[in-house]
Amino acid sequence: MTKEKGYVSFVLHAHLPFIHHPESEDYLEEQWLYEAISETYIPLLLNFKKLEEEKVDFRITMSLTPPLLNMLDNKLLQKRYIKYLKTHIELCKKEVERTKYDSRLNELSKYYLDRYTNDLHVFKDVYNCNLIQAFKHFQDIGVLEIITCGATHGYFPILYITEQTVKAQIAVGVQTYEKYFGKKPRGIWLPECGYIPEADKYLKEFGIDYIITESHGILYGNPTPVYGTFAPIVSPDGVIAFGRDIESSRQVWSSINGYPGDFNYRDFYRDIGYDTDYDYIKPYIASNGARVHTGIKYHRITGKDCEKDIYNLQWARDSVEKQAGHFFDSREAQIEKLAALM
Repeated sequence: MTKEKGYVSFVLHAHLPFIHHPESEDYLEEQWLYEAISETYIPLLLNFKKLEEEKVDFRITMSLTPPLLNMLDNKLLQKRYIKYLKTHIELCKKEVERTKYDSRLNELSKYYLDRYTNDLHVFKDVYNCNLIQAFKHFQDIGVLEIITCGATHGYFPILYITEQTVKAQIAVGVQTYEKYFGKKPRGIWLPECGYIPEADKYLKEFGIDYIITESHGILYGNPTPVYGTFAPIVSPDGVIAFGRDIESSRQVWSSINGYPGDFNYRDFYRDIGYDTDYDYIKPYIASNGARVHTGIKYHRITGKDCEKDIYNLQWARDSVEKQAGHFFDSREAQIEKLAALM
């Protein structure tokens, strides 16, 4: 029987600022939510479902913050997301026609049409507009642990000047979690990963067992932790703290020496909202006529100082496969190295 040398914890942070304008549909910021549902939350759920169907016994931890939960639960925002998708499907159909003389662009336009069409089906017909319940399912079957966050994602190192504000952030975070998941959260992703010792008594008061904090929140502890961020530490009040791993964070975040800078990936900033004829795109941009992102992007990152090349789906998928393997190998190498020291 082999003894485990170490463990890797995958912890995802899902948060958006609270934006809701029932008085008008012209607020561009609401699209942040709709983009995130299509680009992040639905793809996550579909992949969780695939793992479940393939009987893969996976484990992931994920925060769902109070502002995000309240937006996902909002009936008006749900209706507006459906309208957003229908508008994008309409635009995609026009794009399939407009790009028919360029096979590479035409293939991508059909990809976007299929994707937004599938989003509409999944959101309405599969999840009945209730993504919270969809995530709760995976928590209930034991593969996903959902954790909470501060009420407004307020940064504790600033808020603690009035300590009761920190208490309120934690209290509302726990109450919102209980409302949607029917039990108390065990963990909390500290807003912006900002830790203060003054929060410990409130974390304990509201039943929080562990926190996710920034790397230096562990590394600059007093006394200095022997194993740095590679092992959790316990505060004097009994709160367990996990720090973000610097190397892992760099690999998944940095556009300079991490995976996001791969030239095979889609360029977020090059969008048909800016590239196409104004009269053609006008019905699909800001109501005041300003050119904005539509979400339909045909170019890959390529590089900073050269003409952008057309995005290639297969090349991007190949990069994903290669980098997922590299990420796994990197964590394995970390554990092998650390196992001899810990």
